[in-house]
Amino acid sequence: MFLHALATAVPPATFSQAECWEIAQRSNLRQRLSKRSMLILRTILNSEHGIAHRHFAVPDVENVFDLPADALNTAFRLEAPLLAGRALAAALEQAGIRAGELDALLICTCTGYLCPGLTSYVAEQLGLRSDAFLQDLVGLGCGAAIPALRAAGHVLAAQPNAVVACVAVEICSAAFYLDDDPGVIISACLFSDGAAATIWKATPAAVPWRAFGFDTLHVPAARDLLRFEQRDGKLRNRLHRSVPEVAAGAVRQLWDRRGAHPITHVVAHPGGRDVLNALAPVVVPHRLDASARVLRDHGNMSSPSVLFALAEAMKDPSPQAEGDFWLVSFGAGFSAHSCRIGVR
Repeated sequence: MFLHALATAVPPATFSQAECWEIAQRSNLRQRLSKRSMLILRTILNSEHGIAHRHFAVPDVENVFDLPADALNTAFRLEAPLLAGRALAAALEQAGIRAGELDALLICTCTGYLCPGLTSYVAEQLGLRSDAFLQDLVGLGCGAAIPALRAAGHVLAAQPNAVVACVAVEICSAAFYLDDDPGVIISACLFSDGAAATIWKATPAAVPWRAFGFDTLHVPAARDLLRFEQRDGKLRNRLHRSVPEVAAGAVRQLWDRRGAHPITHVVAHPGGRDVLNALAPVVVPHRLDASARVLRDHGNMSSPSVLFALAEAMKDPSPQAEGDFWLVSFGAGFSAHSCRIGVR
């Protein structure tokens, strides 16, 4: 399948890590967290950990840790369709396609649950046809964008004349939870909100970028190292300190079976500074500069992040027929996913 557009969107509210620490100091967190936890929070938010800014869609972000579950669920229901719709509208404009020409819309997310899913809201918002195929992929975590693209390829295999949109959107601020667990604290310092939308056809665009060579790896024994659980009706992220090494091990398995054709760029999910540092030796001599820039400017947006990194890496307008982009994402499951994007 061929890429016809890639567009991204973030909420307008932007905060530096230092501003996030100032918010924490003004809040009642000192009454809720231990001195050790406050020290961890201050150290991460005031040190060089690869993140400069993050974007939040929840309106009352200064009080986000005090919001009840219902308020967080409402924020996801209102903000996720808007952010996904912004990214998709930009992608449609980029491709010169009207919303009514879309035959299928796939959306992946893990930071909220809606029934009907986000596709229903975005289809209504943008004016998709009533017979457009809608599919929601929920629960795949940070790695979701690549399996969502794989699902889009299945739609095109069944309907070669179709126009398919695929969106990854996360409102991580609607899934913020804070207690004295170090992994929970680190999560609160990493995650951000964003959306990325792509348009695909079975026929090439002017620059014939093609997605192919999909691969996946599941490690259920490592499931409890990184996953959402529920506390008080809220989503609480479990993040074990071994996740960077586990991610690097999973990526190495995919990298080792990538095939013989050359790779010119590696585009990885920017899960955090420690994650990128753990991945770097796996993919040498390739660098992860695009992923690092996305982490710096946006934090970890979960599933859209790898597509933000792809957009960053593709800013060089010259396609390289001698090699491909190799995309890799990973997250809850524990799972990892990869694919190639090239002009061959």
